[in-house]
Amino acid sequence: MRLSNNLMYQNNINKILDNQQGVANAQERVTTGEKYLTTSEAPAAISQAMLYSNKIQTNEQYTKNIDQLSNRLNSEETILESINYAIQKAQTLTIQAGNGALSKSDLSSIASELEGIQSSILDLMNTRLEDGKFIFSGYQDNTQPYQFDSVAEEYTYNGDQGQHQITIAEGVSIKSSDNGFDTFEKIDARLNVQSSTASVSGSITAASVYVDGQAEFDKFHQANYNADPAASATANTYSVLVSPGATATDPQTYEIYRDGAALTPAVTGEVNDDTIEYAGMTIELEGSAPGQLDFNLEKPGKENVLNTLQALITGLNDGTLEGDDFQQVLADGVVQLQNAGEQVVFTQANLGGRLNVVDRITASNLSIDIQNKSNRSNLVEVDMVEAISELTKQETALQASQATFGRLSNLSLFDYL
Repeated sequence: MRLSNNLMYQNNINKILDNQQGVANAQERVTTGEKYLTTSEAPAAISQAMLYSNKIQTNEQYTKNIDQLSNRLNSEETILESINYAIQKAQTLTIQAGNGALSKSDLSSIASELEGIQSSILDLMNTRLEDGKFIFSGYQDNTQPYQFDSVAEEYTYNGDQGQHQITIAEGVSIKSSDNGFDTFEKIDARLNVQSSTASVSGSITAASVYVDGQAEFDKFHQANYNADPAASATANTYSVLVSPGATATDPQTYEIYRDGAALTPAVTGEVNDDTIEYAGMTIELEGSAPGQLDFNLEKPGKENVLNTLQALITGLNDGTLEGDDFQQVLADGVVQLQNAGEQVVFTQANLGGRLNVVDRITASNLSIDIQNKSNRSNLVEVDMVEAISELTKQETALQASQATFGRLSNLSLFDYL
């Protein structure tokens, strides 16, 4: 077979061009780190790699969400810790105010300290995030949660009961805030009687009822208060019927009634020094038997810490309050501040649980991200050692082609004659 010069040249040029393309492709793989330069080379692998790329991008957004969520929860935790500390300080001052040796001036000074604490707590409850949104307003985060209502003369909550959520993993959304209603408005007010001044009839001329055994009274109230809206108006009315003793020298006796009927089993006893002790209450009488006094159990309620402090401040500055009436104001404060602190601690515990979940999801997302990147790498990313070896091989082949072409182009039949 005879080879023409043109065919020989063309074959060599084609070989050089193929080798140049091989070098170029190998060089591009080394530069880009991609195993395949076109989709047609491995459609299935590239398609699967694109799915992993989408997962990796989604995980990157989850990471950003986690950072935002962590910042918000950590900020709220710091605020709640400060509020709890302020409540504890207020509680200490309230207990201190119960010292009977304190003067009116001393009580006024305590009231001033409580005013400062109240102002501090109000500022903390109205804290904004870095984006200007209020933390404790729920979905109404452009609305200041707590303001003083001059008409009602109390601090009111202006937000709602919503809680924002942030998605930090597939199917996992975590609450990024706590509203003021759940955190500050669900605080139980002190259980008490409706009025410390009892209604009297017969020869009883006056009577007072004070709760001084709070734990015992709480159990009594919780077990006996009738909250049924359909119940009679006197369902929570208790009556103390006082009768003369069997003789002039015998003490007066009493029996407790509820809603006009004697209790079962009957609750009876003797009146000692015009005083009756019953279910954590001290009942003091004026006058003599026979007679009757009536009092009502107060409906359970809620009170936020700002209004509790306001009542304390007013009571401490009221120079006319003395004795049992003053102690009742302090008792309200101590119990309600205790309840407020417990509610804040409960919210902190719930928040801490969410932070723990965030930590676990962060670790899980990191593990998933590493696996996704590894899977994608195995599918479409080049083995750099192998790629460099291939580049070296292609360059060697090109050099050989070029050298061979140079030698062949100089061949002549006269070289063999």
